[in-house]
Amino acid sequence: MAKIMFQGTGSSVGKSILVTALCRILTQDGYSVVPFKSQNMSLNSYITLDGKEMGRAQVLQAYACNREPEAYMNPILLKPTGDKKCQIIVNGEVYGNSTAMEYHNMKLQFRDMLKEQFEKLEEEFDIVVMEGAGSPAEINLRDRDIVNMGMAELVDAPVFLIGDIDKGGVFASLAGTMMLLSEDEKQRVKGTVINKFRGDVEILKPGLDMLEDIIHIPCAGVVPHFTLDLEDEDGAVELNTKITDKIDVVVIKLPRMSNFTDVDALALEEDISLRFVTKLEELGTPDMLIIPGSKNTIEDLMYLRNSGIEKAIKEYAENGLLMGICGGYQMLGKSLKDPYFTESSIEEVEGMNLLDIETVFEEKKITTRAKALRKVASVNDLNNFIGFKGEVYGYEIHMGTCTYGEKAKPMFEIYEKNKEATLYNDGAINKKGNVFGTYIHGVFDGVEFREYVANLLRERKGIDKKVSSTYENIREKELDKLADLVRNSIDMELIYKTLGIKGKKEK
Repeated sequence: MAKIMFQGTGSSVGKSILVTALCRILTQDGYSVVPFKSQNMSLNSYITLDGKEMGRAQVLQAYACNREPEAYMNPILLKPTGDKKCQIIVNGEVYGNSTAMEYHNMKLQFRDMLKEQFEKLEEEFDIVVMEGAGSPAEINLRDRDIVNMGMAELVDAPVFLIGDIDKGGVFASLAGTMMLLSEDEKQRVKGTVINKFRGDVEILKPGLDMLEDIIHIPCAGVVPHFTLDLEDEDGAVELNTKITDKIDVVVIKLPRMSNFTDVDALALEEDISLRFVTKLEELGTPDMLIIPGSKNTIEDLMYLRNSGIEKAIKEYAENGLLMGICGGYQMLGKSLKDPYFTESSIEEVEGMNLLDIETVFEEKKITTRAKALRKVASVNDLNNFIGFKGEVYGYEIHMGTCTYGEKAKPMFEIYEKNKEATLYNDGAINKKGNVFGTYIHGVFDGVEFREYVANLLRERKGIDKKVSSTYENIREKELDKLADLVRNSIDMELIYKTLGIKGKKEK
């Protein structure tokens, strides 16, 4: 059936969010739509209902299509473990670990699988909206490309090229990208899109005309710079570093931080300012401190130790509210052991000793969608997390498993994983109730726990309690806003002409 691909002049030009917008627009127009990104590199991943792992960008795109995320939307996911190494996820499951060169040499073996999966999507859906990665003009990678022009050629897809004007040099980047493409590749490009524009479009128009004269491709539209309450796309994103509201929540930006979107829902709460810090002097005295997930927990712990941030965290934990998620949770324990060198070259390291748990990294990765409860007796201390009693949901992605010491109490009891009944403990909380951790990514997405945490922080600041909104409802409204903004900014007639269909689907 119909297909279209968005590629960019470089990373973080807005490919993911514009694909998301087009997915919602075409879905609104009555078509069955599915996103597809053959290869994604990201530490921001997600677990599907059947326990498969995929990139978060395609998750948002799936929601834009009113679909449950599935691993076939992102068949290959690369999760960097160092500057030259990564874990390879194929069709949602761990394929192996490799160096950059090893993966570069093995890429072509995935071509047949990608083509076969794409053809199945063409049979099942009206429209496949594809996303490239980085730039198609990486000429040193062209002979083994399976994500940009190589993928477009494999399935004979037309391409729109996106440039980011906010960085400056957008005309040069678009013209330069086209110059480096082969003649066949140039024929695939049906239009350009200029993204993140601030200002008067009339001033820009002469440049658009000159660009079209140079590359002989029409501009399909100019999308204004916008801010919406949607999770950040993969790749290099600008994370907030300033206090912008009454309640200061700090997230430690680890060198190998993963799943930073775990805190997105919390940032939507009124009165809460969420900021990311990388240096000791930026820490300040936050109302809550969060250590997020990590793809290399031991090495990130050593970074905190060597930078002096760990000492500050331990001092903060005497009275502050401290939370660890996945790798951050593991760091709070007594020890971390990696006997199989699963994540790093360090076999064992002492933890922060803030929770009475020990972590051992295993060879097999745990990937589950989970629902859990916090079952506790009634308490009067409203200045800690012990008082929460309710349900949370999210997903687990970890190689490590934890054992409890005598002083550790489980934070949650997981009762469902991958839609099947189960019963096992998750996370831990200290006796005082101000330090805790969990393996559950997306723990703030559920309204009960998020509202409890937000109101606990408000109470400690002398602010009135508030009722939280359901995260899913907020996301749906924001996706519709995104669709309206992009629909009014690009030439949908050209998009439909390129797709080979007539616009809104007749009922």
